[in-house]
Amino acid sequence: MMKPQRSTNDACSHHASNGFGAMERLPKPVLCIPLVLQWLWLGLRYRSLTLPSVVNPAIETGGLAGESKAACLARISPEHALWVARTVLVSPADIPAAASMARTLGYPLVAKPDIGWCGHGVRRIDTVDGLMAYIAAFPPDASFLLQEFVPGPLEAGLFYYRGPTEAHGRLIGLAIRHSPQVTGDGVRSIAALMAADPRLCSRIGHYRRALSTRGIDHVPPRGERVILGTVASLRMGGRYENAMRLNTPALEGRVDAIARSMNGFHFGRLDVRFGSEAALQRGEFRIIEINGAGSEAIQFWDPTMRLRDAYRGVFAKQAALFALAARMRADGAVPISAMALATAWWRQLRLMRRYPSSN
Repeated sequence: MMKPQRSTNDACSHHASNGFGAMERLPKPVLCIPLVLQWLWLGLRYRSLTLPSVVNPAIETGGLAGESKAACLARISPEHALWVARTVLVSPADIPAAASMARTLGYPLVAKPDIGWCGHGVRRIDTVDGLMAYIAAFPPDASFLLQEFVPGPLEAGLFYYRGPTEAHGRLIGLAIRHSPQVTGDGVRSIAALMAADPRLCSRIGHYRRALSTRGIDHVPPRGERVILGTVASLRMGGRYENAMRLNTPALEGRVDAIARSMNGFHFGRLDVRFGSEAALQRGEFRIIEINGAGSEAIQFWDPTMRLRDAYRGVFAKQAALFALAARMRADGAVPISAMALATAWWRQLRLMRRYPSSN
């Protein structure tokens, strides 16, 4: 008797746990409960739930929520422009000139919300028609960025820390983001390869819409690596790797010089693209985004990390954030109000729900 064939969803459920780390296997609400409880405890200990808003005077809300990505990049001194992806801000008033602004960058390029989170609304744009489609789907009352496409092909999050009295800062985290991808075997289609991958099997529907039926049914040659999406987040099937092994004095020095040039950036993550591990170790990269006090320490989502070690790392990051903020408050910095933070967070959430899908 023939065994019944599993559906894609059944097969996905069958092997999903094999490919995920301890932090990823937890439902998001369950994952966040200990982090929220620690934040509340730290807020009580330091007498302010919004205290971390003071750590980055250069960034609105310190980077906890609702900050402008364009404003963060603009804080970097022009002397470091070589290490920053060329970016232009398109406000609602600029929409008629958007095509002309895109031509100054050249295609392909990346469009992303100015106020964003976790890759929502980020799309690679290859043609002017693609740009017009993005504009048509984007909230007409919100601003977005056009950014040159940095081929990489690798992406990393560089977590930076500098005390208020320290002349130089340091990297306290380095994580490589591995893009959602499959490797061809010359036999199976992209869809079939995704169905066999625990990170991608549940996202076949999304990528079928993003890549088109013809694209997802393509059979790539043996050994060909197919990058599926622009966004290398866990939400899209990416994978994070703890890569502090790649830190060098040259890399740390480059990041420190850039961060200090912002004149008010002490704690956060630089998201960068780079050509090779050796290039990153030489301090050769292009910054695509800067995130402040609300940055996730994504190195702890490495699937090889044990749950207790991952939580220990995230707890240490939040404790360091509050301790740094307390030192800055002692020097006269004033945290924002809870109402101001809630307003910024709610605005970000409402916008995020209206953004077009990523590709």
